[in-house]
Formats: sequence, C-alpha cells, structure tokens
Amino acid sequence: MTRDDAPLAPARLDSATLTDRVAAVVLPARAPRAWWLALLLSALLSLLFLTGVVYVLSVGVGAFGLNIPVAWGFPIINTIWWIGIAHAGTLISAVLLLTRQDWRASINRGAEAMAMFAIVLAGSYPLLHLGRPWFAYFLLPYPNIMDLWPQWRSPLVWDFFAIGSYLLFTMSFLYLSLLPDLATLRDRARHRVQQLFYGTLALGWRNSARHWARYEQANRVLAVIAAPIVVSVTGTISMDLSVSIVPGFHFTIFPPYFVAGALYSGFATTAIIAIILRSLFGFRDVITRAHLNRLGIMMLCFVLVVDYAYMCEIFTAFYTGEDFYRSVYFDRWTGPYAPYYWGMILCNVVLAQGLWFRRLRESVPGLLCLALIADIGMWLERFQIVITSTHKDYMPSAWDTVTPTRWDWLIYAGSIGVFFFLLLLFMKLMPAISMHDMRDMLHRRRHRQPKGNPRRERSHE
Repeated sequence: MTRDDAPLAPARLDSATLTDRVAAVVLPARAPRAWWLALLLSALLSLLFLTGVVYVLSVGVGAFGLNIPVAWGFPIINTIWWIGIAHAGTLISAVLLLTRQDWRASINRGAEAMAMFAIVLAGSYPLLHLGRPWFAYFLLPYPNIMDLWPQWRSPLVWDFFAIGSYLLFTMSFLYLSLLPDLATLRDRARHRVQQLFYGTLALGWRNSARHWARYEQANRVLAVIAAPIVVSVTGTISMDLSVSIVPGFHFTIFPPYFVAGALYSGFATTAIIAIILRSLFGFRDVITRAHLNRLGIMMLCFVLVVDYAYMCEIFTAFYTGEDFYRSVYFDRWTGPYAPYYWGMILCNVVLAQGLWFRRLRESVPGLLCLALIADIGMWLERFQIVITSTHKDYMPSAWDTVTPTRWDWLIYAGSIGVFFFLLLLFMKLMPAISMHDMRDMLHRRRHRQPKGNPRRERSHE
C-alpha cells in the first residue's frame, strides 16, 4: 500500500505536520507556478463574464437568445445548474458532520467554498434576466408609498427567498468553520498585515473550552438546519416549472428529481476541486484515492436516482394518454434539439455507469473525466427541460426555435471562469483544508485503534 493509495492514517501524518503544511500554503507570499497559471486563465474567462454583463445591461435582455414562446433561456438554465453545484457543499459540510464521517474532514472546506461561490453566480443570472436589475428591490417584502408588494404566486419571488436564504446559510456556515483556522493563521503569521487580517477575522478566538463548546453547539445547529435547506431550495426552483401547465414542466416528480440531479453535479464538482487541491498543493496524502472513491460512490448513488427519474418521466408522459405530453418527448428524441437530449442520455445514463468500477473511481484522470461528464450532462438536462418544453406549446401558431447567441455562451463560459477565479483566490488566502477537523479526525482515530493494528491498516486499503 503506497502513500497515495491509503486514506489519511495517524502513522503517516500527525497534527503538527498537517498544520504546518496547510499554513505553508496560505502564509507565504509565493504560490506555485501552476496556481498562477490557473488564476490567469480563470481571470481571462472572468473578463468574458464582465464584458457580457456590461453588454446585457447596456442593450437589454434582447442580447440573449430568447424568443416567443421561449421566454426563459440560458439565464434560467444556468441558474438551476449553479444551484445544483452549490448543494453538495451543504450536504458534505452538514449531513456528513451529523453522521460523523471521517472522510469529510479533507474535502469539506473546498465544498463549502464551492457552495458559496456557486450560489452567488446562480443569483446573478435572474438579476440579468430581469432586464432592469436596478429594480430588483421590488421583490423585497417591504411597505412603500406606491403599494408595490411582491406577487407571492410568482416563482420569481420564491427564487429570491430560496437563493437568498441559501446564500446567508452558506456564508454563515463557511465563516463559522473558518474561525479556529483563522486563529491558527493569526498566531503563525509573521507579517503585520497578515496578523491584522487574520486576527480581525478570527474575532478574538482564544482556543478556550468555552469557545469550543459554543462553536460545537452552533455548528450542530447549523448542520441540522442544512438538511431541509438542501431540499427546500432546489425543490423551490423545481416548483417554478412543475406548478405550470406547460407539457414537459408539469411533473410532480420534479422536486426529488431536481434534488438528486443537484447533488450529483455538486459531488462531481467537489471531486474536481479535490483533484485540483491534490495537484496544485500536493495534498495527496490528505485527499487520497479513498476520498475520491467515496466521492465517486456518492455520484453513483445520485445518478441512479436521476436515471430512475428519466424513466418515470417518460412513463408518466405516455401513461397519461395526452397527445401534448407525448409530443414533447417525440420532439426531444427527433426534433431540432435532439442532440442535446441524446447528449444528456450519453453523459448521465451511459458514461455514468463507469462509476460502478472502483478502479475508475480511484483513478485521478478517470474520476476527473467522469466528473466533467456529469457536469456537462446535468447542464444538458437543464437545457432540454427549459427549451424543449416551451418551444412547442399548445398553439402551433406560436411554435418556434431559439438559437443561443454568442453572449449566452460568453456569459456562461465567463461564469465558470469567475467561479474558479474566486475558488483559487480562496485556496491561497484561506486554508483549503480544515485544520481543526483534520486534527480532530486524527485524534479520534489514534485513540480508537492502536498504532500498528493490522485490522486498521487493512481497512485503509
């Protein structure tokens, strides 16, 4: 068993060494050359996003490839896609914390940062889609002299509260998780600017028993709140579609279907981030192949639920006996957007079966390819749901096709650049590995099983 093949073992890494290695990534001014290259590429993509946003705000939503009857295009597709990516961060941080899963300690910080940045990007698209985003405050439930009140039956208001509550939760959970590590960086910093920066953010953390007791209590409370938030936010977004009478939207299975798809793409993105941390900063003995294997298993569990939902959706459409519902699927299979549908099937049904094989799950290139395929497949799923359900409605006179414009693609590609730009900055400014969670995991493992126990070594393989 090589060092890279085994999970984190107390015999291979102690708490002091772990703290030194993680702090050595953040505190020195110099960063790996690969990090600078990745930051430069993501910054260039981010410029595309800024350019697209400025153009849309200047000329209006006509820059998007929207047409009647397709009033929702790339902005809504990308909103749902980014929300899905954000959800696995909450699940890893909270649900795995409540179930005391040791493997969570190595990847929870990256997942939490992923959730916060993804939900910020998800919230930016509905604002652009408003056409006049400077009037977005009309969504707020506040009294005013013009008697403008939110329309509570509008899905747009539901989205505002769903995304807003999730953003507040992820920010709170991430900052709470960072507190002990910020104090560690404050005490180890040698430059005055770093001492002031991390000392201010640490809020006077003294590592006292009282602080730890309150920290654990607050952490548990947020973790308990997280589970219903994961379901409610994506469920609320799915209700935007399922409450309508549009064929292809009006399915009661959408809430659990969207939750499973969100967690599938979220775990896939978490796997990509874990591989980036291994490659850029050399955390191969902290994020091991066993962690990649578990991420692959979680991806497999949720993609099977997604595949089952595909079958239920088709069965329901044909079982109803309604020609409108059947025509939606005939159009998806043979119509102008058939390549998107069959691309979704290829990614989420055919190629996703590679997750059954442990050798692929533990292979860095193999899991990276499967994770990228998962994100592509889930984006194609959102595309075919939003576009193919609306371009042919009940009135043949209104049938039409829409073609995404270059601004649609530029803003989408740019949002990916913004995501990785923020993530790379976070990895350099904040500890990307939770030091206190790893120390706690090492302590519990060391006291649970004696050093050199062959049964323990066998369980790590």
